[in-house]
Amino acid sequence: MLWRVLLSIAVLFTVVPATAHEIRPTIADIEVGEADVTMSLRITLETLIAGIDLRDIDDTNDAPEAAVYDSLRALDPDALEAALREAWPRISEGFIMESGGERLSPEIAAVQIPPVGNVELPRDSLLTVTAALPDGDAGVQIGLAAQFGTFIPRQIGGGEDAYEGFLDGGELTPELPRAEVLTEGAGAVFLRYIGAGFEHIIPLGLDHILFVLGLFFFSTVLRPLLFQVTAFTIAHTITLALAATNVVSIPASIVEPMIAATIVYVGIENTTGWGSTRGRTALVFAFGLLHGLGFASVLGDYGIASDRFLVALIGFNIGVEFGQLAVIAIAFALVGWFITRPWYRKVIAIPVSLLIASIGAYWVVERTLL
Repeated sequence: MLWRVLLSIAVLFTVVPATAHEIRPTIADIEVGEADVTMSLRITLETLIAGIDLRDIDDTNDAPEAAVYDSLRALDPDALEAALREAWPRISEGFIMESGGERLSPEIAAVQIPPVGNVELPRDSLLTVTAALPDGDAGVQIGLAAQFGTFIPRQIGGGEDAYEGFLDGGELTPELPRAEVLTEGAGAVFLRYIGAGFEHIIPLGLDHILFVLGLFFFSTVLRPLLFQVTAFTIAHTITLALAATNVVSIPASIVEPMIAATIVYVGIENTTGWGSTRGRTALVFAFGLLHGLGFASVLGDYGIASDRFLVALIGFNIGVEFGQLAVIAIAFALVGWFITRPWYRKVIAIPVSLLIASIGAYWVVERTLL
């Protein structure tokens, strides 16, 4: 068992971190006054200026505008702000603000752009926009156009019960009242992050889905699978909590290729039948620690308010578990009928495991060299 664990660690740490072009949610702090609404957004301006449609991609390298996007990363703050203001008439159409059935016209109030750093990494800027409210007392609904991606609005000034949403592109907030704060209880936050955790597995977490499927195809009996899933759950819960509270911090450019490498290892091991249930469970625990870091990088992108953090963390983790159990349930519904057949391993388990390993190998290359 020891040599297998050492080998897996060696494989993981010989993966060379390279570029990271991941897409993160836009986080906005919103203040609604009597006469106007102000929104401060943590956002990647280069994506907006390049006109990338984020609905169907999770990496800017996959966008037709990738070359334009990369060139914008190299601009100094003044040049990037000038490009933003020039493109603002087009970009502003994607900032949806409505009050009393009337579409508002957002204007740039301030822009804070960091200096050029590592051009291979996203640059988060702070964009503040404001819009005048029409006469009357109608509140305001806010959202981003579908092509702008995931949107996390937070109404400031209301303490721990202030509204904080998690919206897909194109969705709008509830009506936020003027000069007041829309509140929601801890239960609503808890349920929302259960949904976010589940969504991170199904449909967004294809790498985690493949890893769980790798566990499923390891054995033809239930007990080893339960041992492995339990070990995986405990492990990623530990590192999710540590990383989400900033006790441990490892860049996604390192974590994501390593996660892909775990998929390769599990898929190949399924075909060889190496080791015992005990050894496999220990290995899965080690890999679970790594996957927890991947979950934490996603959770950290949500910019959760500190007074909601524990509720959101627990809810997100539960959602992840529901997602993993759903993957196993779906797999069992599809092929569980054949597990006891003598040809199951040769005809189903091994070919599928090889496919899983091949996809993982491609991701290792993609996440390190491409």
